[in-house]
Amino acid sequence: MNSISVNPVHTEHHTPLPAHRPLLTPGVWVLLFLMVIGAAFYFYRFIFGLKSVTHLDQQHPWGLWIAVDVATGVALAAGGFTTSALAHIFHREHYHAITRPALLTAMLGYTFVVLGLLADLGRYYNIWHPLWPTMWQGNSVLFEVGICVTIYLNVLYIEFMPIFCERFIGSQRYPRLAQLCGFLYRHLNQVMWLFIIAGVVLSSLHQSSLGNLMVIAPSKMHPLWYTPILSLLFLLSAVMVGFPMVIFESIYASWSLGIKAEVEILGPLSRYIPITAGLYLAFKMGDLVMRNSYVHLWPMDGPVVMFLLEMALPAIALVMLLSNRHRHNARWLFIAALLVVLSVVLNRVNVFLIAYQPPYATKAYVPAFGEFAVTIGLIAALIFCYRVIVNYFPVITHPELSRRS
Repeated sequence: MNSISVNPVHTEHHTPLPAHRPLLTPGVWVLLFLMVIGAAFYFYRFIFGLKSVTHLDQQHPWGLWIAVDVATGVALAAGGFTTSALAHIFHREHYHAITRPALLTAMLGYTFVVLGLLADLGRYYNIWHPLWPTMWQGNSVLFEVGICVTIYLNVLYIEFMPIFCERFIGSQRYPRLAQLCGFLYRHLNQVMWLFIIAGVVLSSLHQSSLGNLMVIAPSKMHPLWYTPILSLLFLLSAVMVGFPMVIFESIYASWSLGIKAEVEILGPLSRYIPITAGLYLAFKMGDLVMRNSYVHLWPMDGPVVMFLLEMALPAIALVMLLSNRHRHNARWLFIAALLVVLSVVLNRVNVFLIAYQPPYATKAYVPAFGEFAVTIGLIAALIFCYRVIVNYFPVITHPELSRRS
């Protein structure tokens, strides 16, 4: 999701254009309803505290919001730096058409990660502390995550700025804004390569560090998930889910907007998924063997079932995408990409909720209704914002849009 081309080559078939679809569809009304419910619980939490909305306590200081809104959200936004690296650093020009939707997904993903984190922090009003140099702690993994996410979020908005500018360049209605956008567009494109590289580096750093957070708690984690290389596994899983997430959102957006999915681009992109999934699974299984942790696969209890399911989903997708027929069919592509996305969602939930268990807990943690409401509301808001932006800004490229314009 990281980037736009410095000198984008627009052809008749790959010119980014606003979608100009009806906005208030029945599906959008459902999103708005979920957003209102989520917002009510979100603000209720800030007025009356965490206890009023969540089942968090001294034994379970984190729960659904950290596992899904933060850890999973960061992972699923990985399509930004993977697509950016492929198209702009490795110069695979064929994939420029999908970098803008990937960038938008990453930008919105990290934005809503921050909103989710605000709800989860007990002292949310201190979130600015990592930005103040006198409060920096270079030995803290959490500080590294916080500062990298903060900088990367700003990088994403800078990378999106030329797309915003394209919408108003030449506008007769807003001449001053058009002039400013023209100035920004020219000068930002000259240095965009710096932000592209910075985005890839920053993403790699904090994706891995999220896993490193759990390395300091060996006695509190299930041995199937605890490993000294958890940071490497988090990075590899983020790389693995990058392209599937791009494929998932691209096909879903195409179906939602009533245009044909760009299988001619997404099909070749899917060829990388068996490589990244195979690499991740190889390290995952190799780690189990090296640490003799495979002995904990029996008896077949709840955590073991969750672990096996987490491993099986990307393996199934890997086998599916070895078939040329599946890679060039939108529905099979969507299913394979969804399997990988679900596997990473499951991995983050497993690590932060299933594997992590306080040793002296007297009861199990079960998320409250308010926690689900806020999480679903944030997801609905992200989808709504994505639809609004692609409707009015040149993000999606497709021949049908070009003909309609």
